[in-house]
Amino acid sequence: MNPFWKSIITRTVLQDKKHVKTDVTSEYKMAKGFHKFKIAVKRLSKDFILITVGIFSAAFGLKGFLLYNHFIDGGATGISLLISALTKIPLYQLIICINIPFVFLGYKIIGKAFAVKTSIAISGLALVLATVHFPEITHDSLLVAIFGGFFLGAGIGLSVRGGAVIDGTEVLAIFLSRKTGTTIGDVIIGINVIIFMTASYFLSIEIAMYSMITYLSASKTLDFIIDGIEEYTGVTIISAYSEDIRNMIINTMGRGVTVYSGKRGFGKKGETKDVDIIYTVVTRLELNKLYAEIQKIDSFAFVVMSSVKDTKGGMIKKRRLHH
Repeated sequence: MNPFWKSIITRTVLQDKKHVKTDVTSEYKMAKGFHKFKIAVKRLSKDFILITVGIFSAAFGLKGFLLYNHFIDGGATGISLLISALTKIPLYQLIICINIPFVFLGYKIIGKAFAVKTSIAISGLALVLATVHFPEITHDSLLVAIFGGFFLGAGIGLSVRGGAVIDGTEVLAIFLSRKTGTTIGDVIIGINVIIFMTASYFLSIEIAMYSMITYLSASKTLDFIIDGIEEYTGVTIISAYSEDIRNMIINTMGRGVTVYSGKRGFGKKGETKDVDIIYTVVTRLELNKLYAEIQKIDSFAFVVMSSVKDTKGGMIKKRRLHH
């Protein structure tokens, strides 16, 4: 490795800023530093690709579907579309102006890296809206509402996957939920109710109703992109036959397991007994089979299921079974 890059990696990755040592000869430390450097570059590259694709997807949804038909969405994007429809101010200018407060808010409550990425994402979206031409795909109102929302939601979701947002409403919702004690979902719903009521007054009730379809399409697509293609369920199993259940999950289901040492409480006096607690993650389509296999081993097993938004690492993908 070039000595110059060794020095850069050593200074930026390995060392504490308060105790900088310029001469590091340990090959182990250098290899570790280079590994961290590669991970950082890989992550930034992935984030850049996701945000870029998200920008073009959102721009296509806006200019190819919604803008021509004066349909709006919820959140900051919806406010921008509504003002653009009423005042003829270019959408790309409104996208930047309306999201500026949310960027500063995001810097305060989330962090600098988020604010920088969000600034780049919003600026990129405005640039694409201003310079790239997208054809008007269809005049059918229902198709415009559904597919406009789909591409816009996909764009927002991909940007979130890349660590940024191109619609600052959720940042505001997080801030208000902390201040008022309400849930983030309640805040978002409240904001969107105001937006759609305003649209029904200034545009028309019909446009407002189609815009609600756009919002539902966008939000469902956003959830799909963020939560992942496969929906997982975490399953916790407490049984006296934990070893048999563990072997079944590994050998029959082809899934990995985590085993916790715990205690079961039972009886009128609350007696406890040591037990191994099994935890595994499966797709929703496998739940029925898993439960049926558990019943074969222990019909009295205590099974708790919970939704898993997304997973990283571990043996999540089902391994091939050898017969």
